[in-house]
Amino acid sequence: MIRALLLVAALLATPAWSVQPDEVLDDPVLEARARDLSKEIRCLVCRNESIDESNAGLARDLRILVRERLVAGDSDRQVLAYLVDRYGEYVLLRPPLSLSNAALWLAAPLLLLGGSLVAAVFIRRRGAVGKGAEPGPPLSEAEAARLAALMDEPPSK
Repeated sequence: MIRALLLVAALLATPAWSVQPDEVLDDPVLEARARDLSKEIRCLVCRNESIDESNAGLARDLRILVRERLVAGDSDRQVLAYLVDRYGEYVLLRPPLSLSNAALWLAAPLLLLGGSLVAAVFIRRRGAVGKGAEPGPPLSEAEAARLAALMDEPPSK
């Protein structure tokens, strides 16, 4: 019984591909191309899933559109260009680096570098206070006696 439950749980944990049987093309070469393209196109509803993985209605429409374009004779690049023209670069799961999105690509590394520099300067300045600082004037006898009383030790000379 436990093994059966574990098997069912393992099967449920695997990704469920959402391509419906009525979407599959008769030509296996075109279907393979469609599946490869579907893995590169973002579901506009789910946002971080490809249309190949999504159950959303819009993802189904995009999968059908990709297959129609392939049957019409478009190359993979032409299909992607058509979708980008229609929906923008956001439709691609891995958009190329361009001037319009350079800030998004470069923001994280620049923030990491800037934070590292700020941390390094802060740590160096803190370390300089303890190492290179001039010692203060020696304690007077009254201050030494008071400190010793607070610490319960006899004053040393």
